[in-house]
Amino acid sequence: MKDPEFWHSKWASNQIGFHLDDVNPLLMDHWHKTEPKKEEKVFVPLCGKSEDLVWLATKHDEVHGVELSTIAVRSFFAEHFYTPLVIQVNGHHELYQFDELSIYTGDYFTAPVGTYDIVYDRAALIALPEEMRKEYVERLKSLLNPGGRILLVTLDYEQHEMAGPPFSVPQVEVEELFAEFRVERLYQDTANAQHPKRAKKGLSRFSEEVWLIKS
Repeated sequence: MKDPEFWHSKWASNQIGFHLDDVNPLLMDHWHKTEPKKEEKVFVPLCGKSEDLVWLATKHDEVHGVELSTIAVRSFFAEHFYTPLVIQVNGHHELYQFDELSIYTGDYFTAPVGTYDIVYDRAALIALPEEMRKEYVERLKSLLNPGGRILLVTLDYEQHEMAGPPFSVPQVEVEELFAEFRVERLYQDTANAQHPKRAKKGLSRFSEEVWLIKS
């Protein structure tokens, strides 16, 4: 990935403002829209140590993630008192497995993952600069089984008003990236001028959006 040291340093110095301590309410509110079945395999790219993984593992037999930072993956298992089986794979990645959960450490673009029925992307696409997003999405598409679905969370703001990450990925870009798929916006939370994210950064507008994308 471009500038992996940026992300390694974030985790090493515990600068993880992007990390949520609880399960994302947007996941709980909208996951059913993917029409999930317990036996369907779920993929969470750039998963960090997200609590969403635990929630998804209660709903599915197999939940796989990929995360660049070994610190994040080890923290995830330690914080939940899980003792994973750790396997070295293809020299560049490690696989951490515990019950329904499997997390690969290393580069998303080379991780030896399988194919999946549903993808949950809360903080992957918006973590990448514009020049990387097309390549990221092309690989994501290649990992989807026929009839696969993606639940995607994005942010929309004036990019020149704030340096990412997280980056702004507006509706037009989502529709272009997934042009051959069915794209439906499920939710849009538009922050008012007093919202902390707008007030602190001086943004003229800011919204968080949820998309259902079907192949």
